[in-house]
Amino acid sequence: MRRLMWFSIGFAAACGLWAWDLAISGWLALAGAVLGWLFRKKWPPFRKIALIFLGCALGLLWCSHYGQTRLAGAGALDGRVEEQTIRIDDFGWATPYGTAADGTMDLNGVSCRVRVYLNEERTLCPGTVLNGSFRFRLTTPDGADTYHAGEGIFLLAYQDGEVEVTQGPEKAWRDFPARLRKTLLQILDHCFPADAAPFAKALLLGCTEDMSYDMDSSFKISGIRHVVAVSGLHVSILFALLSALTLHRRFLTALVGFPVLAVFAAVSGFTPSVNRACIMAGLMLLARLTDREYDGPTALSFAALTMLAVQPLVITSVGFQLSVASVAGIYLFYSPIFRWITGHKTPGKQDVLLRWFATSVSVTLSVLVTTVPLCAVYFGTVSLIGVVTNLLTLWLIFLIFYGCMAVCLLSTFSMTAAAFVAQLIALPIRYILLTAKTLAKFPLAAVYTHSPYITAWVVFVYGLLAVFGLSKKRQPVVLICCAVLGLSMALAASYLEPMLDDVRLTVLDVGQGQCILVEAEGRTYMVDCGGDSDSHTADIAAETLLSQGITRLDGLILTHLDRDHAGAAANLLTRVDTDVLVLPPIPGKTQFSTVGEIVYAREDLQFTFDGAAVTVFASQYPKSGNEKSLCVLFDTEKCDILITGDRSAFGERMLLRYARIPKVDVLIAGHHGAGDATGPELLTAADPEIVCISAGAGNPFGHPAPETLERLSGRRVYRTDRNGTIIIRR
Repeated sequence: MRRLMWFSIGFAAACGLWAWDLAISGWLALAGAVLGWLFRKKWPPFRKIALIFLGCALGLLWCSHYGQTRLAGAGALDGRVEEQTIRIDDFGWATPYGTAADGTMDLNGVSCRVRVYLNEERTLCPGTVLNGSFRFRLTTPDGADTYHAGEGIFLLAYQDGEVEVTQGPEKAWRDFPARLRKTLLQILDHCFPADAAPFAKALLLGCTEDMSYDMDSSFKISGIRHVVAVSGLHVSILFALLSALTLHRRFLTALVGFPVLAVFAAVSGFTPSVNRACIMAGLMLLARLTDREYDGPTALSFAALTMLAVQPLVITSVGFQLSVASVAGIYLFYSPIFRWITGHKTPGKQDVLLRWFATSVSVTLSVLVTTVPLCAVYFGTVSLIGVVTNLLTLWLIFLIFYGCMAVCLLSTFSMTAAAFVAQLIALPIRYILLTAKTLAKFPLAAVYTHSPYITAWVVFVYGLLAVFGLSKKRQPVVLICCAVLGLSMALAASYLEPMLDDVRLTVLDVGQGQCILVEAEGRTYMVDCGGDSDSHTADIAAETLLSQGITRLDGLILTHLDRDHAGAAANLLTRVDTDVLVLPPIPGKTQFSTVGEIVYAREDLQFTFDGAAVTVFASQYPKSGNEKSLCVLFDTEKCDILITGDRSAFGERMLLRYARIPKVDVLIAGHHGAGDATGPELLTAADPEIVCISAGAGNPFGHPAPETLERLSGRRVYRTDRNGTIIIRR
């Protein structure tokens, strides 16, 4: 019996309960362990149950201790502004508002990782020391933003005053991995052609910052996003190379392998997926060295348990969850799928093609079984074409990975030779990019869980899998037919259900930003497309449309070009076309050069269709800050909707002075509910029944303002920061 595996399951459950603030008393788990042990002889499964409860009990106690010793100092800083000294551990990067970097700070003798945001562009590199005033925000379970906790970053530090920047020693050993990573990235940038360099950097080092949104979404939709997230695949490729170079001699392989794995993990940034893979590879080296049997599930359990013991909040990391789930899926389902494909026979040496096909499909399907639910929850996407894409491309990843390593090694002797090899390696990279982009354009290459019907279909398929696994007479053809039939019904419901509404208004939850979808009389218009993250906002907008079968907008209207209203529009237009793009008057060229028709609203515009009208009101002060926002009125028989962008009460009064604004059913609060917008004059004139506020949870601007909410008292108010995505049907 794999005791460590069952214990690890309990320990991981405890970490999850603690991280998501669902922890129960450790004594209850301990009582379960005792009862399981007492009844172990009457029913053998009680032994496993006892180990799970024991792991859960000890895990809760360990998490409690970890919180009191490692996180107490970070928790004390939450929401406060203090003078602190932060040492930068990696190279900084530009943000829309300045510069960001990761570093460490000392809190009562405990080292705490922190992500720093400066209000200006500065050159930050390993060893840089920041002294100044910062406003801190906790990312652990008690904080408002828990996204970064899985990466081991427990505080976000925002510049709040003057910050002194000084450079420390440049040759500190702790900075070696970051500087080596930077050097390797520069080599790849210099040697590879511009179209292939982003993929090479992502494949070798997990650096996806330079990948275009179009490329990244193609990988996600086509089901090969995992190849550019450094993980177990990359470590296995590296391990295979080490074994071959050391002639499979166990002592020599271990002598070289341990330091190489450690350096690779450090250069890759000690990401959870790489850490898991390196620990398992290290265990394999140790098993060979000591002539012990290597047991995969036990090794996976040990790796996960070690990582959770060092940092329990790693359980919240998407990379950790996907990495563990992928390997678990291979151990659970690879063999039965392989036997089914090969007809329960082991292919002979002459059946190379059959063995390759069966192995590729078995690995892909077994991984999908355990990772699809996670991808559906975190990314909202279920790739249907992933098996085909993996078959066509995965065999080349080994060649490209080794080629990138060769380029880096050759560059130490001759940049010319390195560049020549890079040009050769660029050919298979271009093949992968073309394949992913082509397959991603296929109809139904992926489906999206933004539709509740697709979510229900995913649950239905896993119910089928459970029944299939418990059945004595398993018929895969019946399983596949039921899944396809269920998908057809889910797609039909997703496409037809919105058509039942005469008017459908969707205010998407994009964080601190605005993205509004209006569907009326068979037409679809989107007003604004911006939020916390350009790529994430574009994903939400595109997948909301695609989940309804909408591949083309009748119009995209951007009230103004601030990032929180327009930052994601260019990304959106790589996935969804539009007949017309309406922009405020702006000088020079724009980033929307690929759009066919662009209309600049220098004066009021109107689009009419089937008894409905969309009126775009031009700004009377196009050079005056937020007052340059366009305003949009949707006038339909069933529902009138008014959108005022970021105009203040002054801009609203100008609108009322120069335009006729009728009584409306729905008003989108101006400037995300700021105190100086949605003034009493507009409320009196428009007299909306419903007011929607698009604002991010815990945003630093205090939106929506208390005075705005007071003015809206007595009306139905919906907020994306509390209600999530808002859908109003008429």
